Amino acid sequence: GAGKSTLLHILGALDRPTDGEVRYGGRNIFKMSDDELSRFRNQNIGFVFQFHHLLPEFTALENVAMPAMIEGRKYESVKGEAARLLGEVGLSERLDHRPAELSGGEQQRVAVARALMNRPTILLADEPSGNLDSANSQILHDLLWNLSKSRRQAFVIATHNESLAATANRIFRIVDGRVNAQG
Repeated sequence: GAGKSTLLHILGALDRPTDGEVRYGGRNIFKMSDDELSRFRNQNIGFVFQFHHLLPEFTALENVAMPAMIEGRKYESVKGEAARLLGEVGLSERLDHRPAELSGGEQQRVAVARALMNRPTILLADEPSGNLDSANSQILHDLLWNLSKSRRQAFVIATHNESLAATANRIFRIVDGRVNAQG
């Protein structure tokens, strides 16, 4: 209720702000046409939500490849990159499994790999471990930290989880709809 998800949705161009602007590369993204905004999101922003939102009829490999195929690339040309990403999140043995055949933690790691598929400049995660037990939460937290560090990539994570927040380089707390920076 503080506004974390709303902030991420605005930063990720899923929702439009009622006031103000979001600038990327010096340009107000909400001045873009709907088609331009869709392309912008697909090419620049990776999303990981509390609920993985994997497509149940597709394998882990196909789910990860989906953003590239939406961009217009052929499955055959991107499946190697999708497989590499699944290996990076520890799922190289689960490529051909459908979401129902994966644990909750595995499903969320597929979602992380999918979010990274188009090499976004920023990854936004909304309570990414909110649906996981403590062991899988810790695996996901370590994974997010290591990916951010190895890729030298910004991850913006909204969370109530203090242990996940404690690993961040910077923490912003939202209290009563206001953003307060810390450390």
